[in-house]
Amino acid sequence: MNAVERLGLAALHRIDPETAHGLSLQALRLGLVPLPGLVTSARLESTLAGLRLPNPVGLAAGYDKNAVALAPLVRAGFGFVEVGAATPRPQPGNPRPRLFRLTEDRAVINRFGFNNEGAAAVAARLAARRRGPVPVGLNLGANKDSADRAGDFAAVLAACGPHADFATVNVSSPNTEKLRDLQGPAALAALLSRVMEARAALPCPIPVFLKIAPDLVPDEIAAIAEVAQAAGIDAIIATNTTLAREGLKSASRSEAGGLSGEPLFEKSTRVLALLSQATGGRLPLIGVGGVGSVEQALEKLRAGASAVQLYSALVYRGLSLAADIAHGIDRHLSAAGLAGVAALTGTGRGAWL
Repeated sequence: MNAVERLGLAALHRIDPETAHGLSLQALRLGLVPLPGLVTSARLESTLAGLRLPNPVGLAAGYDKNAVALAPLVRAGFGFVEVGAATPRPQPGNPRPRLFRLTEDRAVINRFGFNNEGAAAVAARLAARRRGPVPVGLNLGANKDSADRAGDFAAVLAACGPHADFATVNVSSPNTEKLRDLQGPAALAALLSRVMEARAALPCPIPVFLKIAPDLVPDEIAAIAEVAQAAGIDAIIATNTTLAREGLKSASRSEAGGLSGEPLFEKSTRVLALLSQATGGRLPLIGVGGVGSVEQALEKLRAGASAVQLYSALVYRGLSLAADIAHGIDRHLSAAGLAGVAALTGTGRGAWL
């Protein structure tokens, strides 16, 4: 992190978190944030579910909900970018305040509730972007008041899929009532059937991922893996935020919502390893939850991930973290004499089981 970025973060941390979030997006759009451009090498390049990634470090959904900063984000050092979640109709989300920094814990609690401008607005921005080497995907959501949430996921994919490189089915946000109920085997199978029908109808079908919660027991993880593979899902993202609060120190620790950041690392990595065991390496996995350093990213890869995603750590370590981690992975691969990321995937899974 350079001095300018350090000062910028210090200034943002003096104001309301959601206002700071919006200002950071505005600074990106105005070109006020130094960006490294594409970060890649022969060792970092990989293929994930048919997508060519310049490096395995992605941006998780939730930062750019409405796809307003696509051009700068693909120049920020990420190997892939996920925007959203988008719902069929615009919705305001939950009342403010709904975003809380837990600085002592290097964590964040949010209860946004899928606030977004709706699928039509997001589709228009995705359609207008200049495509390049960094894949851009969309997190699919359902409206809070929907009577047919499976239909909502399919509708967003139908509207936005022609303009995205991949899509993620998000049944794991804790901030939309009963959404996580869709992770049960029967409900999940029915939902994914609708989504995959919508994908088949796209002019050019794209990879579809599934994002799961960290608050699952091994039997639930195994059941989800079985349903996802039977449905033809291309990859699983493990994990979303947690409802757990163990060991937190910050004043906002009791706020309702999903907890992300450093305290999530162990829980999410254990779920990732169990998922890797359940799928037997037959399905690519993306590790997210508490990644804030090169070593933590490497640990996700060793636990079974083919790629990782960042979000909450950027609040404390700045946007330059993405490029720093990508370069660090490259140095590690070089020092270990490894040809690529795939040579690391799953090599340390046993430590988490």
